[in-house]
Amino acid sequence: MMRLSRDVAGPCLAPGGSVVAVGAFDGLHRGHQALLSQVRERAQVLGCTPMAVSFEPLPRAFFSKEPVARLSSVREKLLGFAAAGIDHTLLMRFNQDLTAMSAEDFVRQVLVDRLGAREVWVGGDFRFGHKRGGDVAMLEAMGPSCGFVARTMPPVLLEGTRVSATRVRMLLAAGEFAGTAPLLGRPFVMEGKVEYGNQLGRTLGFPTANIHLRDRVSPIHGIFAVRVGLGESECSWPAVASLGVRPTVNQVPEPLLEVHLFDFEGDLYGQRMAVEFVAKLRDEMKFDGLDALTAQMHLDARQAREILGMNPRLAEA
Repeated sequence: MMRLSRDVAGPCLAPGGSVVAVGAFDGLHRGHQALLSQVRERAQVLGCTPMAVSFEPLPRAFFSKEPVARLSSVREKLLGFAAAGIDHTLLMRFNQDLTAMSAEDFVRQVLVDRLGAREVWVGGDFRFGHKRGGDVAMLEAMGPSCGFVARTMPPVLLEGTRVSATRVRMLLAAGEFAGTAPLLGRPFVMEGKVEYGNQLGRTLGFPTANIHLRDRVSPIHGIFAVRVGLGESECSWPAVASLGVRPTVNQVPEPLLEVHLFDFEGDLYGQRMAVEFVAKLRDEMKFDGLDALTAQMHLDARQAREILGMNPRLAEA
């Protein structure tokens, strides 16, 4: 089981030495996966601990005046580290104290004293420390005297284009889910625990499982054909989903993920649900009353069934 630490101060987390990957790791796309794979392999060669250093909130979100969309929740990121073979993660609190830390102090206090780094792996454009004063050149210069080697991961290219979180977010915003899967190495999925709602969907004939996004800012909004996985099961159950603020009735202040599972009977409350987004049906919109909304929901459900390979006529019968 992967261990998790949050604090900069404290004893060395890897007395036998470590190989460390540092980055935001939003989405854990194929570029991140390649970096973590190198860290795991090098740690095996050197006989030390494979480790990751990441930040919450994400640095770009901390400095932005506007909400910043993210590809993965904190939980999803940590599960991804564990699946990649990382033994220990230092998830640093990105706050004013950390932004005031000089790049040199980050190297000495975090990489050397706290992590016992023998190799430090980063992307070629990695910057760190106060006012982004540190870069790969600084790591390479400080490494010999601090007992580690700095290594950079070359960009991972797909059909000549660099794999990046920015590229994934752009494709998701355009509803290009098929295009994001090769970059992520998997379909785009959002997961969470099913919570109680106001049960409006049940009265309209479309009971939904509700997942609150909390502080996570979604890169997508609208109505979607999706597949759902419950617990540890794969995403295979066909469904239609809404991700938005419900502008027609009972509008909510923060976006809510509502999922209607086709032909499902049972109690989902309290279960963990993974939602794989297959296709965008339309944008969220405000309707003139419940009758118009319900009519559109039937059209959405029919279209989702067709996209997911179901027979809508059998459902209507």
